[in-house]
Amino acid sequence: MAKDGRPTIANYIKKILLVSDNDAFNRLYEFLGQEYINSELHKKGYTDVQIRHRLNIFLTEEENRHTNPVIFPDSNNKIIFQQPARYNKSAFQSRKDSLGNAFYQGGILIKKPMDFSGKNRISLPDLHQILISLIFPEHVPDKQKFNLTEADKAFMMKYMSQLPTESISPPYADDVLNYPPAYSKFLFYGMEGENLTPDIRIFNKTGDAYGHMLDIAYLVDFKNKIEFFVSAVIYCNSDGILNDDRYDYVSTGLPFLKNLGRVLYDYELKRERKNKPNFNSIQFKYDK
Repeated sequence: MAKDGRPTIANYIKKILLVSDNDAFNRLYEFLGQEYINSELHKKGYTDVQIRHRLNIFLTEEENRHTNPVIFPDSNNKIIFQQPARYNKSAFQSRKDSLGNAFYQGGILIKKPMDFSGKNRISLPDLHQILISLIFPEHVPDKQKFNLTEADKAFMMKYMSQLPTESISPPYADDVLNYPPAYSKFLFYGMEGENLTPDIRIFNKTGDAYGHMLDIAYLVDFKNKIEFFVSAVIYCNSDGILNDDRYDYVSTGLPFLKNLGRVLYDYELKRERKNKPNFNSIQFKYDK
């Protein structure tokens, strides 16, 4: 919720970027609609993307094609925007995706690979390119540019780089136990919650599901004038069983991503540069 207790689009975007909140994703899924999300990404050249369902809500494929009506009232409950319920009639390209050796379903172990043909899908290269197009739209083809104003872009970049401990609204700064300083900053920090480098900012989006851990990031060192993009995903499921809540995120995924970020940073720190970047437009004043 926003400060006055009402849900807002801006607040949901903040929650997604700050802590990768699943409920916030579902709310924006409702607002945009399944057909719009997929068609707009396909228009930008990301034709393999399939956003097919909400997160952590178990609905049928048919139910996920439906999204609810949306109404925005002002502070006096006067309706300032509304849209009807939507239904996606478009067909998804057929897939035959499976993963793992076995999986749990309803508490029962099914000894065969889990079918992922109806799951959300987006590739690592597409995620990497989407981040580049957001941060440097002038360096991508016109069709890949998002319809963002300079204020929109600054909003996105501020909350991609802000730490949860710097967030007053949403109030993550009050919950350090669940949202430590480096929460959702897998590359370069892993689980490390202390001794964060103040001159380094990571503009990123992370995710973890079914044993996969990923981070799509643009790392900046304001003091040493370093910048680089890095996107990585690692499968952390040594027993090959899905839905058993025994993924190797802590023992394998986070150390790998932390060390990958550090190795690349050390390389960039030593590499000579003919041109120094200008970071004036991305040095933000955070909540605290």
